[in-house]
Amino acid sequence: MASLTYELTLAGLAVGSAAALTGIGLIVTYRATGVLNLAHGAVAMICAYVLRQLVVVWGWPLPAGALVTLLVVAPGIGLVLDLAVFRPLARREANPAQSLVASIGVFVLLVGAAVLLWGQGARDDVPVLLGDDPWAQLGAVVALVCLVGSVTRWTRFGRELRAVIDNRPLALLSGIDADRVAATGWAFGSFTAGLTGVLLAPYVRLAPYGMPLLVLEVLAVAVIARMRSLPVAVVAALALGIAQAQLTRLHPEGWAGPLVQAVGANLFVVALLVAALVLPGIGGKGRDALPPPVRSGRVPGAVWLVVGVLFLLPLGFAGSDLHTAIQVPALAVILLSLVVVAGRGGQIALGQAAYAGLGALFTALLTARGIPGLPALGLAVPLVGAVGLLTGWPAIRRHGLALALVTLATGVAVSRFVLTQPYATAGLSLGRPAGFADDRAFYALELVVLAGCLVLVAALRRGRTGRALAALRDHEPGAEAAGVAVPGLKLLAFVLGAALAALGGGLLGMGLRAFDPEAYDPVRGLLWFAAVLVLGADSLLTPLAAAAVLTTLDAGAYAGTAAVALGLLAAFTGRVRPLTTFLPRKTDAPEAADGAGPPTRRPARLSAGRGGGAGGDPSPADDGARHRPAPTVTPRVSPARLRAHHLTLTHPGGVTALDHVTLDLTPSRITALVGPNGAGKSTLFDCLAGTLRPREGRITLDGADITHRSAHARTRLGIARTFQRLAVFPSLTVEENVRLGEEQGHVRKDPAAVERSLRLLGLAGPVRHATAADLPTGTLRRVELARALAGQPHTLLLDEPAAGLDAAETAALARVLTALAADGLTVLVVEHDPDLVAGIAHTVHTMEGGRIVS
Repeated sequence: MASLTYELTLAGLAVGSAAALTGIGLIVTYRATGVLNLAHGAVAMICAYVLRQLVVVWGWPLPAGALVTLLVVAPGIGLVLDLAVFRPLARREANPAQSLVASIGVFVLLVGAAVLLWGQGARDDVPVLLGDDPWAQLGAVVALVCLVGSVTRWTRFGRELRAVIDNRPLALLSGIDADRVAATGWAFGSFTAGLTGVLLAPYVRLAPYGMPLLVLEVLAVAVIARMRSLPVAVVAALALGIAQAQLTRLHPEGWAGPLVQAVGANLFVVALLVAALVLPGIGGKGRDALPPPVRSGRVPGAVWLVVGVLFLLPLGFAGSDLHTAIQVPALAVILLSLVVVAGRGGQIALGQAAYAGLGALFTALLTARGIPGLPALGLAVPLVGAVGLLTGWPAIRRHGLALALVTLATGVAVSRFVLTQPYATAGLSLGRPAGFADDRAFYALELVVLAGCLVLVAALRRGRTGRALAALRDHEPGAEAAGVAVPGLKLLAFVLGAALAALGGGLLGMGLRAFDPEAYDPVRGLLWFAAVLVLGADSLLTPLAAAAVLTTLDAGAYAGTAAVALGLLAAFTGRVRPLTTFLPRKTDAPEAADGAGPPTRRPARLSAGRGGGAGGDPSPADDGARHRPAPTVTPRVSPARLRAHHLTLTHPGGVTALDHVTLDLTPSRITALVGPNGAGKSTLFDCLAGTLRPREGRITLDGADITHRSAHARTRLGIARTFQRLAVFPSLTVEENVRLGEEQGHVRKDPAAVERSLRLLGLAGPVRHATAADLPTGTLRRVELARALAGQPHTLLLDEPAAGLDAAETAALARVLTALAADGLTVLVVEHDPDLVAGIAHTVHTMEGGRIVS
């Protein structure tokens, strides 16, 4: 028994050492560049193939082949990636999500290149570099950690590296060559990837898909180390490796036996899933979402007609065997799920292949129990939707990179523990529904289903839910402030995405007449994600084009061509526009600038007793003159009193931002908060808006405690806000931005409120149809204010509303705010412009050191 324990420990040390190398490379690359390099496993696979090519195929001596592979090829790959892909992104100040998409593109590109060069089969003749002694591998890991630690702590380069990590802009101003630091990080990270590949290859199946996925799984150790601590990563890797080896001794009987064995064989997957869900996430809210798409009008009907004809061609001109063609509509339905989640919702979802596989699996299980094919598929879709609910619920609080890790871990876990396990899939077969056994009939059925899904998603995108999803994608804090229930909306997107993927997965399995786990491999999920992103994630044409490209190219003589092409485009995502944006477009409305200027006349008093007039800019008020009737903005809202009672908030590190602050906001008055930077104004503002929660004290609205209400809940209670940094939704038009405020705000189902707000802020002209991304700051400030007013709030919180405005725009803003207060609104303004404050405020409070001093 002791001998078995020792032997398993040695085996675990070997696996753990390779995992530790992966963790070291990922952490060093992340710390030097800020990029979570998901292509690390693909680089490891390429280096393992290169070593085999040099030694086995070309007959080089092992030492020479190893030196060339590890000291020339591996660092060279890293330098090429830095120069060609990631340095241009860094210079464009791309957000972390774009860098992550680029790393996925590199992953797909390298996997496709390996398939093209070496084929899809596994190789078992890779040379052994360090022998079978795990202590040698462990020694290499320890030496590498000591080397990195010494360089980081005691060399000039280490000081520069720490400076870049702490504050890259400041490091650049200090004369540090951040590009050199990043290049070194990429070269070293690729070296560790190459070392991992050549050490692992003799003991695993060296295949284009298998090894990259295996290295992705051991990403767990870097996540456990929070992408910071090398010692923590090494200890975690060794502990997981040894524990996984020891678990192979367990052979429980009964129904739980296969599952326990699967967990024991895939402990790194479990660790990745737990770490991604439990530990604090990488990245930050609002900083690392997918960027909004380029919007340039609707696709003309002629383009859709051509696409429809192309999809119908196999029915008329192909032979009786449509083996390739029948895969296209099914895959298009799967990819349509990414249009909902990633394209419209902006979420980095890397686990859609798992839901597609579950759709095929559940369909096969139900048909095995005697349920006919189409009813079985119809039952499988809501079942997988429920799985999407369960897996999406813990993920909805994550953002950007952290969400990507959660969805990736979920996809890998489903693949490892369900789709590839004999206890779940042994003996399963999947046939076609009765009456659709013929390829032509089944292809026609798929086209009908695909058309129905396209119509449903199109309706979703055009409606209220679609606008809310676009707002979530464009600016999550702004969407929440507009009244969007962000967690629930994310969950809805995940459930709809899971259901669509399941429908497509079931159709794909029926078309192939088999349940094939490899068709739903997590690596294929990354390929699908890359395809949708490079073609245009928010276009309904994308899933059709991507499915046709992926299926057609991979069915040819050169497998891997699609991966190479799409991976190359995804790697250059920061410089190449999505391909569907180059198609002919039909403009929704003239791109005129009429109405883009600020309202120059004083708006009429917004009396609650007046009906809607014709005015947008009433005549100036002469002495004794009567104003023309103007539309009211809050015709059915009663005034309310917002109070802060003894609020105290301390930031991490012990800095007190608020110290027993009490503030009373009354209707029909403008209250201003002034004070130096760091006085606590923004913190108090965020506590009132619901973005922050005070440690002590409470916030009441007409006496009701709302301290624990979320930001979107407060918006629906009638407390609207704007942001210091613009929080408009660039992919939506001006009118759609304002309509979102009406749909999600305090008083809903009043479409007239949109028109009133547009007219009040001078946005009722052709500018209402312009995309917000194309407008100047002054216009966008009015768009944000109009959106807040469209929900008919009783309280308006404005955070530096004059930031970026010129004198004329500021004067127009002052007139609007004065009229709003005269109409009964409660207005709070945090502002640095003393002239604006003096001209509009009824009460001015000065803050210093987290207290109101006057």
